[in-house]
Amino acid sequence: EAVPLTCKKDVSDCNKGEDCKENGLLVRNPKSALRLVEDGNKVHPSQGDKGQAAQISNGYSGGQSSAPCNGLGELMELEDRETWSKKIDFLLSVIGYAVDLGNVWRFPYICYQNGGGAFLIPYTIMAIFGGIPLFYMELALGQYHRNGCISIWRKICPIFKGIGFAICIIDLYVASYYNTIMAWAFYYLISSFTTELPWTSCTNAWNTGNCTNYFSKDNVSWSPHSISPAEEFYTRQVLQVHRSNGLDDLGGISWQLTLCLLLIFTIVYFSIWKGVKTSGKVVWVTATFPYIILFILLVRGATLPGAWRGVLYYLKPDWQKLLATEVWVDAAAQIFFSLGPGFGVLLAYASYNKFHNNCYQDALVTSTVNCVTSFVSGFVIFTVLGYMAEMRNEDVSEVAKDTGPSLLFITYAEAIANMPASTFFAIIFFLMLLTLGLDSTFAGLEGVITGVLDEFPHVWSKRRELFVLGLIIICFLGSLATLTFGGAYVVKLFEEYATGPAVLTVVFLEAVAVSWFYGITQFCNDVKEMLGSAPGWYWRVCWVAISPIFLLFVTCSFLSNPPELRLFDYNYPYWTTVVGYCIGTSSVIFIPIYMVYRLIATPGTFKERILKSITPETATEIPFGDIRMNAV
Repeated sequence: EAVPLTCKKDVSDCNKGEDCKENGLLVRNPKSALRLVEDGNKVHPSQGDKGQAAQISNGYSGGQSSAPCNGLGELMELEDRETWSKKIDFLLSVIGYAVDLGNVWRFPYICYQNGGGAFLIPYTIMAIFGGIPLFYMELALGQYHRNGCISIWRKICPIFKGIGFAICIIDLYVASYYNTIMAWAFYYLISSFTTELPWTSCTNAWNTGNCTNYFSKDNVSWSPHSISPAEEFYTRQVLQVHRSNGLDDLGGISWQLTLCLLLIFTIVYFSIWKGVKTSGKVVWVTATFPYIILFILLVRGATLPGAWRGVLYYLKPDWQKLLATEVWVDAAAQIFFSLGPGFGVLLAYASYNKFHNNCYQDALVTSTVNCVTSFVSGFVIFTVLGYMAEMRNEDVSEVAKDTGPSLLFITYAEAIANMPASTFFAIIFFLMLLTLGLDSTFAGLEGVITGVLDEFPHVWSKRRELFVLGLIIICFLGSLATLTFGGAYVVKLFEEYATGPAVLTVVFLEAVAVSWFYGITQFCNDVKEMLGSAPGWYWRVCWVAISPIFLLFVTCSFLSNPPELRLFDYNYPYWTTVVGYCIGTSSVIFIPIYMVYRLIATPGTFKERILKSITPETATEIPFGDIRMNAV
């Protein structure tokens, strides 16, 4: 839409209290400081005594002329930003993003790994003082400034713009391994369309002599060397890790998993290529279907023999675990990985909201749903663990030798295979895993797409479909290493190093930039403009002090005590720790690089460069009734 821009008419030519009209623009007296376009849809602010109006930005850059008015003015493109079709589309998208594989897969095994119920205490503390406040902060930032993770920093604190680039790199790393886990689930889904599930017997070509089916009618004893048919199906048929010697010899690429991943990325592309109006409809299925299946599995698990043993292990806390630093590190990493601050998704999704949308209520609802889902998913998993322990006549702690995805793909898959109507339960379970992962992938890629399109609107704003296609191809090529026979080792390396510490660092710097540089008072005033009331002291204290301190502590703890990685019978060599640190650093390094670039490129003395670099350079356009005005 072309809107003519003209310089201000001398207000002395207007009678006091009257309006002047020239070139289709209505110019009010200086006190109003507003120039209204006749169609009532756009407004261009006049700063009055402050000089020229700030640059208009609504996800697209605008230009203005300081040259004398020539009566014709200039043309400026100011496009309306896409918005959600319905409020429920936004809520389901955020819930679908927050409630992902991490709730059903990662949370139970981390809870299991850190002493069961004891983990719930640091998890709750980190959620209350870290995750939820930062979740709310990102929703408010995105909704107010209406920009993606890169260009939004022009309106907050330009020197921290490198955070946006770091977020995009982290999202690409996540896409390169997260979707591979979905490819495993898709392989299981295809394999489930049989009368007898392939991981129920020891008579298949991939089975070894140690395969022991203790669910068979024969009197079979479980020995320390016994391997369940579900474990051999997962390790020898799906992953084929026996054909790899580790990270230094990954082996060839599995063509079956490659085809599965290709189909997943195809679904992802056609779900997000047109924007949030299409992805907002897809999440009606992907965000609601998992809850139906979780309820069915919860009821089924509660009726299994020995289920109480798993629940007792889940709820009984080991207080000594609270003294271990890694428990708190895992709690922080889980809440941030699950709620998702620091991935740019909340900024992107909220930027498509209406200005006066109640993002405070949205933050509380979605974060509560996420945490409750994690807690309930624990019952779904631990009832089955108790059942498996009962069948093996072992303790619950001995049931799952390997943590991580194997908790679902081995233990849970085996339990499902021995239920009545096993084929039906297997199909809906792995279909649930797919839907959980899909909407999270939609969100992660949308964070990158919105960030890049808002930063380079003149290049990509009209070529979204082409950009999304290129992004999908990059993610697919980046996933090839995880599709090899040793790809599971790569997945675990990326999971531990590429996301956890990098996201914690990004969220820490983001909280510092908003609370200390942009100013907590200014930020709260922004929230008040949207919601009508400013955040209370609890939120202010969390944003200014508590959340950054927690994040700094957890990040330093991780860096001082890197995890010793082990998967199946493979111990990661020392050099993988160095590689892991390099992967994590490759994203956050963009933050100091951009700071240096910004200071060098900014003219003036060093002090002037600092001041210009921490001062918002672009005004935020906000609605005022049926018009829009710039916040300065």
